[in-house]
Amino acid sequence: MTVVRRLGDGRRSLQNWPTTEGVMPLTFIAKDPNTNGENCPTVWVDPETQDLVVQGWKADEVTQSECLTSGPIPETEAVVRLPARMVAAIREACNVAEGSAVR
Repeated sequence: MTVVRRLGDGRRSLQNWPTTEGVMPLTFIAKDPNTNGENCPTVWVDPETQDLVVQGWKADEVTQSECLTSGPIPETEAVVRLPARMVAAIREACNVAEGSAVR
């Protein structure tokens, strides 16, 4: 299972380890319904922080350049693209994060 481990300096590390005591696994919401289920855009919620965690397609250079017009992209961040067909999954993730949805 993929879990998020908190590092001593407050950062998080995503690791493929069995769930262990003190480590809260991410809540899986959905994968892109139009893919084969592997290596596809995915959305999770961190139940501890209510952060959304997303896996998406790496943005191409044109998209990244467009995003840079709004400001720099720090080394600790990335621009990813999610298909519009995942809007419902993102809404569900927001509801879960806000505690209004029961899974």
